[in-house]
Amino acid sequence: MTTSYEKLAMLIDGEWTAGSCSRSTPVINPATEETLGELPFAATADLDRALDASQRGFAIWKRAPAIERQAIMEKAARLLEERRDAIARNCTLEIGKPIKESRAELDSVVGIIRWYAEEGKRAYGRVIPSRSDAVRNMALKEPIGPVVAFAAWNFPGVNVIRKVAGALAAGCSIVVKPSEETPATAIAIARCFQDAGLPDGVLNVVFGEPAEVSRHLLASRIPKKVTFTGSVPVGIHLQKLAADTLKRCTLELGGHAPFIVFDDADVEAAARLGAQFKFRNAGQVCTTPSRFFVQSGVHDRFLDALRQSVSEIVVGDGLDPATTMGPLAARRRLDEMERIVHDASDYGASVVTGGMRLGKRGWFYAPTILDDVPDGALIMREEQFGPVAPIARFDDLDEVIERANSVDVGLASYVFTGSGKRANVVSNALNAGMVGVNGTMISLPETPFGGVEQSGYGSEGGVEGLNDFLRTKLVAETH
Repeated sequence: MTTSYEKLAMLIDGEWTAGSCSRSTPVINPATEETLGELPFAATADLDRALDASQRGFAIWKRAPAIERQAIMEKAARLLEERRDAIARNCTLEIGKPIKESRAELDSVVGIIRWYAEEGKRAYGRVIPSRSDAVRNMALKEPIGPVVAFAAWNFPGVNVIRKVAGALAAGCSIVVKPSEETPATAIAIARCFQDAGLPDGVLNVVFGEPAEVSRHLLASRIPKKVTFTGSVPVGIHLQKLAADTLKRCTLELGGHAPFIVFDDADVEAAARLGAQFKFRNAGQVCTTPSRFFVQSGVHDRFLDALRQSVSEIVVGDGLDPATTMGPLAARRRLDEMERIVHDASDYGASVVTGGMRLGKRGWFYAPTILDDVPDGALIMREEQFGPVAPIARFDDLDEVIERANSVDVGLASYVFTGSGKRANVVSNALNAGMVGVNGTMISLPETPFGGVEQSGYGSEGGVEGLNDFLRTKLVAETH
């Protein structure tokens, strides 16, 4: 085991514990296949303790003035800054991404905490004009109650903090279950909040077999909201469980982002940006470009520029400063990459570069470009979540809009064009919760993050994200 890796434990009612269950699971380094540590699982009694603690924690935290909540969150942000490099190293150990990307993710975590902490002081209500001089109508915002959160593995820090920071800023307590594959980053974040003075029970961190944990937590009437990042099938399942107790949901589910390049775009710049964004975190990003539609007249230029950018990618252990793309997070992802590449080839697509596993140890897959991929290929219909970029040609605007909107998910979309009019038409026509025009910067603390259709609903980030943890109360005061 790696001695410098975070001590793995659960946080329940202010206590770090291995719980009362005898079960655990190993956490594996995807670059070396070595065991980093053993993660304890929660027993039913541990989950009940976490739920009870969140109810008591909520009673305390909801009464804390917003400025006091902000002060504790700011202190946690400062502690995270101080511990950034150590936490980033553990993030790279458990997810595999280059250390530079892990540090950038921790910077984002700090930024999200600070933004939500400040915005929590601006959870404004309003005074509604009355029909009588004797009555004052006030719409007030108040925290919705204890929250249950489930976070995906691909961004161990950001996926967790979007939920934790939003809940805490609103005055809610929270029980969060991070991914069992990438637990250390979330544990380190929770230690910062505890060391910053967060009252016991306000933040609880548990682990366990996902189906068992979600079923038990969502059956309880204590939580009033569930927030989840993950796959479409699991999101639908959790929504059904939440319906039994009428919990409000925020669901950030899958995506299959089109990356549309018109013939009047800066083609080389679009290709460089496309490669940079596509192969970040080995393509394991829900907003990553996963279907490249390139207008026929500039197809060859775009392909040449993309191939050049991909040739400069250095695949290796994320702790090596020279590495620009690490391994896939789990062995099962290698099998999935092979499946979708073989399927695309069977449909007539050509493998321009890559298309193979790398090395004998670690879960590495070569950055891959597929060209002339038909719409019927699996990779054009399902989110691949890996370092494979499929390219397809298109001829006119109406055609590419129809093809871009042909899937059931609608999280992110990107369009590159030199025409402001065309950018406006396409961004309005795309069925997505977020659209990047001539850029990919669509995820910031102050902007809403979320999708449409089977990509889910609700927002993380922006005032919309804070509002998802608040409820409205009317007070009609008669004098």
